[in-house]
Amino acid sequence: MKKKKIIMSLATLLLVTTITTGCGKSVEVKNGAKVAVSTSDEKITATEYYNKIKKTNISHLINMIDKGILEKKYKTDDKENKAVENQISQIKQNYGSNETTYQSVLQSYFGVSSEKELDEMLRLEYKRNKAVKDYIKKNLKNDEIKKYYDDNIYGQVKASQILISVNAKSDASDDEKSKAEEKAKKKAEKIIKELNDGGDFTKLAKKYSDDDATKNNGGDLGYFDLSDMDETFSDAVKNLKVNEYTKSPIKTTYGYHIVLKTGEKDKPKLSKVKKEIKNKLTDEKIKSSNTIYYETLMDIREDAKIKWNDDSLKKAYEDYMNNLINQANSSTNTKNS
Repeated sequence: MKKKKIIMSLATLLLVTTITTGCGKSVEVKNGAKVAVSTSDEKITATEYYNKIKKTNISHLINMIDKGILEKKYKTDDKENKAVENQISQIKQNYGSNETTYQSVLQSYFGVSSEKELDEMLRLEYKRNKAVKDYIKKNLKNDEIKKYYDDNIYGQVKASQILISVNAKSDASDDEKSKAEEKAKKKAEKIIKELNDGGDFTKLAKKYSDDDATKNNGGDLGYFDLSDMDETFSDAVKNLKVNEYTKSPIKTTYGYHIVLKTGEKDKPKLSKVKKEIKNKLTDEKIKSSNTIYYETLMDIREDAKIKWNDDSLKKAYEDYMNNLINQANSSTNTKNS
């Protein structure tokens, strides 16, 4: 009975020696002329096998590269453990009731054959996400940070409000909701007219406001951070001068607001909020681009001074990453069309 004979393992195949040829750099597997697998009809050498898999398995090589780079910098900690455990728990909750379905999902969706491999994959992605954020943050320019500070950082403000709620039941028809909104808006506009005619904001708040928490105090909200409020509300307040009120109602999910700005503190020094700004800018950059994740990972690998001893392997890597970037761009274009 003839048997297949495995001469070398894949790990051994990856022990390579550099050679130079007239067609560019390539590598020869150590003892590559030796037979890796033989059947009754043919023999496959280690070099033949390497040349066959090096392009089709480039993603595995990239994982190995990233693992080597990132595990030195990002040691596994409790935060990572908890994040990975939660992800696996969620996957099990969705698909784990049936073992066959669960294994099928692992293979078809995640490209792994066991939960151990899933764990390793999720840990690598966790480290990649962390590395991308840190790299972007580290490379933010001072003028970007200063511009965000000038345009978006404000001191706490003090304001009073008159809130007119939209009185529509949750099961109301669209027409009924529209009429209720129009009624609330007109009421708010009528109050603004009273203010324009010299009405006292505190008295009008006590008379008309539907905000039970503040109406008896004349609508006083005290000092607050603009970032803690509804964006529409905050945008209106920050553009007011002290002792100025909004000349048109502000619509939020709570109803229609009329706001009087009564105080404003100096904005914090840049040094006090620089870390917060860098975090926000980093998040904005990641959210605004579908390709920045892949491009940053390429930068991280380049900074690690990877040396490619096989030109075709390098090209396979570049083609693979360019394909990911093109797919991300196509996804963006599809959403926007």
